[in-house]
Amino acid sequence: MGSQADGRGRRTLLAGAASLAAACLAGCSSAEMLPEMREAAPAARRGPSPSTPKAAYERLMAGNRRWVTNALQHPDRDPTRRELLASSQQPYGAVLSCIDSRVPPELVFDTGLGDLFVMRSGGVAVGPVITGSVEYGPMTSGTPLIVVLGHQRCGAVSAAYDALREGKPLPGNLRAIEEALRPAYEQTVRQGGADPKETMTRAQVQLTASALRGNRDLAPLVSKGSLAVVGAYYSLDTGRVEILNGAPA
Repeated sequence: MGSQADGRGRRTLLAGAASLAAACLAGCSSAEMLPEMREAAPAARRGPSPSTPKAAYERLMAGNRRWVTNALQHPDRDPTRRELLASSQQPYGAVLSCIDSRVPPELVFDTGLGDLFVMRSGGVAVGPVITGSVEYGPMTSGTPLIVVLGHQRCGAVSAAYDALREGKPLPGNLRAIEEALRPAYEQTVRQGGADPKETMTRAQVQLTASALRGNRDLAPLVSKGSLAVVGAYYSLDTGRVEILNGAPA
């Protein structure tokens, strides 16, 4: 009688321990599990880089749609991709964007290692070094797409607008940004509108894209259809990239 009771007790104890372990495992989040119990999902794989402006544009905009809808793939962001690119690269896009921390092109377009050349300046202001950096991909690697990406509520544009309107120059080297944005400011004053700073942001993007499109070294590539220069505007509210001009047909 005693041995049977002891056996039933041991079985009950073992069953209880198993149930407790199962409950703990079910209730633990992946962050709480031991590192050796977790297996990272492999990054999405992509085919060859697009070689035409239209194909590059479509891939980039598909990435932005994933960003907007939170259907991110995080493609090509693992050690295998890093090792593959160690000796060479062939990005399919070059993006000139603002320095704003809320507008990182690699995230906004859901891209991976080796996909984009990225240049950033306050208010997408340009000068010889920035322009040369934008030219680098198309002229040395055959990159078929350039995107000039301004954004909603741009602090650099706002500061330059106020400085130019009030006649109080910005301090230090910020003055260079102010002067680079002067043509967009002057166009905005002529154009008018309910929100002049947003108007100025869009004007700056379109002026910069047009200048790059007509650039002495880039214009021949645009003319023969091997390069497109797109002006775009990013909404901080929605994450959506709106095309202003230059989308390849």
